[in-house]
Amino acid sequence: MAKPYKPIWRAALALAVGLAALPLAASAETGGAGTVQLRIMETSDLHVNMVNYDYFADKPTDEYGLAKTATLIKKAREEAPNSLLFDNGDLIQGNPLGDYVATIDPLQQGETHPVYKAMNLLDYDAGNLGNHEFNYGLEFLETSLAGADFPYINANIYKADGDADETNDENLFTPYLILDKEVTDGAGAKHRLKVGVIGFVPPQITQWDKAHLEGKVTVKDIVATAEKFVPEMKEKGADLIVAIPHSGFEDIPQTPLMENSVLYLSKVEGIDAILFGHAHKVFPDKSFEGKSGVDLAKGTINGVPSVEPGYWGNNLGIIDLTLQLKDGEWAVADSASSVRPIYDAANKQPLVEADESIVEAVKEDHEHTLEYVRGPVGKTTAPINSWFALIQDDPSIQIVNNAQTWYVEKHLQGTEYEGIPVLSAGAPFKAGGRQGPGYYTNIAAGDIAIKNVADLYLYSNTLNAVLVTGAEVKEWLEWSAGQFKQIDPASAEKQELINYDFPTYNFDVIDGVTYQIDVAQPPKYDAAGKLLNEGASRIVNLQFEGDAIAADRKFVVASNNYRASSSKFANPDGKRIILAAPDENRQVVIDYIRSFQTINPSADGNWSLAPINDTVNVAYKTSPDAKAADEANEAIAFTADTEDGYAEFRLSLGSKETNAPEQPGQPEPAGPSEPEKPVEPAGPAAPQEKVYTVKSGDTLYAIALKHGTTWQKLASYNKLRNPHLIYPGQKIKIPAK
Repeated sequence: MAKPYKPIWRAALALAVGLAALPLAASAETGGAGTVQLRIMETSDLHVNMVNYDYFADKPTDEYGLAKTATLIKKAREEAPNSLLFDNGDLIQGNPLGDYVATIDPLQQGETHPVYKAMNLLDYDAGNLGNHEFNYGLEFLETSLAGADFPYINANIYKADGDADETNDENLFTPYLILDKEVTDGAGAKHRLKVGVIGFVPPQITQWDKAHLEGKVTVKDIVATAEKFVPEMKEKGADLIVAIPHSGFEDIPQTPLMENSVLYLSKVEGIDAILFGHAHKVFPDKSFEGKSGVDLAKGTINGVPSVEPGYWGNNLGIIDLTLQLKDGEWAVADSASSVRPIYDAANKQPLVEADESIVEAVKEDHEHTLEYVRGPVGKTTAPINSWFALIQDDPSIQIVNNAQTWYVEKHLQGTEYEGIPVLSAGAPFKAGGRQGPGYYTNIAAGDIAIKNVADLYLYSNTLNAVLVTGAEVKEWLEWSAGQFKQIDPASAEKQELINYDFPTYNFDVIDGVTYQIDVAQPPKYDAAGKLLNEGASRIVNLQFEGDAIAADRKFVVASNNYRASSSKFANPDGKRIILAAPDENRQVVIDYIRSFQTINPSADGNWSLAPINDTVNVAYKTSPDAKAADEANEAIAFTADTEDGYAEFRLSLGSKETNAPEQPGQPEPAGPSEPEKPVEPAGPAAPQEKVYTVKSGDTLYAIALKHGTTWQKLASYNKLRNPHLIYPGQKIKIPAK
């Protein structure tokens, strides 16, 4: 596989840029002879956001986009002629522009990917690969990288050779570069500075993109790989070593093949600066206060200057180094790390204008993407938003789960798994958090376009289904319940509910069962799935069709390839995938909507937060747009706008009627185009038995309510394997009272 990649390393070692002197951000002095001020800049996690445009809202934005970051880059270069610029991956996937180029009008050999049409204008010195670079497969990655005018590095991905001998392992990419740079010291003298650059990717890519990578690559531990190559880089003459891990910072014990390993990478001798990413966070930032090894004033981790620039180009990461030459060797004498934002979130003001050269470079691709995302799919009879997706059953997850259930049930017909209950796991991808108060789904009732479906399901995952037991479903939900902090029932003080260290895309809601989450109990697992409290049990009243779930009962759960391949909860022994579909989850939702044309996405209320008491003061932050729903939702009350742009609500956790999930409080979505056939009566109906004919817009819950019963009883009485799947004209038997 390595051979086709070789052209992208052209000019790797010969690359040289004329540089001059720059003061540190904290100092006006340039130093004298033998002292060089060097600025290192980083972008990371751009996710195809080349222009400042929100494809989901279909409008320009001031909050992200490389076109805005480019203005910062050019200004930072003007201040600091001695500079280097690197990108840290997660570049070619993440928004509809990326999907269009990869799947709708696929990039061909010889064509330049729009990300490189833009980035080639900015004179990047090198790029590192992120985990999302592999979402479309190695062949597409190869075609994309061929368009880059700058070299790429990765040290911990190897060709799979099928043997256990690590001494003959061959890197898939160039593991590191030594860039030969001309720099000018404070006295005006020229020097040659050899800058070593090494990159890493999370080892978990072999799980997350198993379908693309299995049997082709192996990935080794980030820290162990650094310990192997950094001394080699020093031996080959590197004066300065810059590590670019597509990996985040976690203050937890070190483990093999650790995903977020920056804390321990900073302890590898010889590394002079770290440019990290992956976690979509900003460093230095007060959120890292008190973390092991962190000096926020200096912007260092275990003494190593470090920076993380957020995501989507919303910040430019900068490390300013003072280098001193002594006895023929360069050493870092001082440093300052900082991030420069493109947007003032507090005052809701743009800080820079877009660079028109970047906008113009991708104009044609951008316009094609707009045509694509504006294409119609169907209609929705109710609005779909994710404002309250973390505190109550939500329409933005409901529609995804309905579609996944529909797809899996169809594809299991005639197999050994037909008849096993199908559940579906979906998570709120857009629910604020570290992405900000504008990061929510909000689709009005009426027409649904492809851009809306992409808004519901952001990632290019493919649909997978796993076979698990009732006990394993509970553990899966226990992990998901780590989304919440523990609430003290005895306190009347305000308590924040959401644990923002737990990504919302891991908050799986499992449809097809009913349950409550008791946040007065401690979490059983942390975000990484590590056991925290062995005896903890937040999941209560877990039922299927109105009965408690037997521990050994089998269920099929529809999910995605990411979860099925990487989660010990979805796939406890690694052998539970019974359906690995070629179709993307997003396409499944599109097909589901197109099949029925008009859908009702209202949440069915299958889960809720368990009641605590009437005095507990639980706070939840969400979009300011959610204030319009205040009076219509008895479980919440708006309290204040926050400094960071959110709206804060107080939750009511005292009313059992408000929070109980046993009987869903809103209509379920109408069924798909291929619903189950009606169950005809075997013989004459009982004297008081009735038969109801389903009308357009009906749900099983509404029918049950009308006839004084529950949807669970109707589902059981009519032997409906999936109560979501009813359709106009179907006969539903109503049992005698």
